[in-house]
Amino acid sequence: MGSLVLARHATTVAAATGRNLGRRTDAELTPAGHELARRLGTALREELTELPHDDLRLISSPALRCRQTASAIAAALDLPAERLETAEGLWEIDYGDWDGLTPEECDDRDPELRARWEADPYAVACPAGESGADVAARAFADLEPIEAWLSVDRARCAIVVAHNHVNRLRLCALMGWPMRDYRRRVQQDPGSYSIIGFGGDVPVIRRVNAAP
Repeated sequence: MGSLVLARHATTVAAATGRNLGRRTDAELTPAGHELARRLGTALREELTELPHDDLRLISSPALRCRQTASAIAAALDLPAERLETAEGLWEIDYGDWDGLTPEECDDRDPELRARWEADPYAVACPAGESGADVAARAFADLEPIEAWLSVDRARCAIVVAHNHVNRLRLCALMGWPMRDYRRRVQQDPGSYSIIGFGGDVPVIRRVNAAP
């Protein structure tokens, strides 16, 4: 089976303080985030000693925080900078008017909408922003061709650096769980990674939210 390593970018100020950070704010990693990205790169180098990877791709969301994380991975793997691909569909959810707010501030601002979003974030959109379904439509359009490429040859490996909502949505879909539960049933910590095998009848989940 070809292997997909699905990683979340390392720590930003928003992630450290519990604030929404969507596609409207192109934040950079904190100093601690850069160190976490370095450790993530080291962890993935060790993982690759056990995974066939004659043909290796490194793909990132266009967001600065993801590209910085991917650059640390590339350095750990001795990959030249030009090997890094970007995929426009992998941007984080657009939180709209909730961008930069804490969950409590969202509750205070839009209590009824927030309650509906918490119940089904896949179907309900953030105010002037996106729903989980919106994110899945664009992100899966980039992820599915990568997965099809992996399915052809067990010596293929792709490392994808994306975001909290993007990764949780994809993992929820691959596990066959109801999409409305993607926030309740899947955790993605900064700098964490999951490993999924493609090429058999069904995807094989080998790691979920592994910490470097």
